[in-house]
Amino acid sequence: MSDLLLLNGPNLGTLGTRQPEVYGTTTLAEIEAEVRASVAAEGFGLRAEQHDDEAGMLAALRRHAGTVGAVVNPGAFMMAGWSLRDALADYRSPWVEVHISNVYARESFRHVSVLSPLATGVIVGLGTAGYALAATALIRHVRAANGDR
Repeated sequence: MSDLLLLNGPNLGTLGTRQPEVYGTTTLAEIEAEVRASVAAEGFGLRAEQHDDEAGMLAALRRHAGTVGAVVNPGAFMMAGWSLRDALADYRSPWVEVHISNVYARESFRHVSVLSPLATGVIVGLGTAGYALAATALIRHVRAANGDR
């Protein structure tokens, strides 16, 4: 079975209670369970990690270098996570950047991601549903790249 990586950055471990008016009330555990079920139905496994520090995210990418793709919500590291950018540039599989809120409808400092130019795709503003959508799109991308349908 091929595995996908679900990697979440700073403050996302507090989903469910953190600014519910922006991020909703769904917990990270609930998101992981939904994505795990979604990818399992397609014959894929899921490895999920959340780190509040950039070093932890870098280590997770190295630890899971053999995954066939990744869904990454870098949180605030999207704006200044240069070492995360370098690590994602070295990650050999496709990956999708996800943001729960519409970053373009928020403060202007959130409008530029240093990571997005490297991503296979970017999903913003669709709430926690963006994670499962990203995983589904990623699976399609991986299958197409392998000549599968």
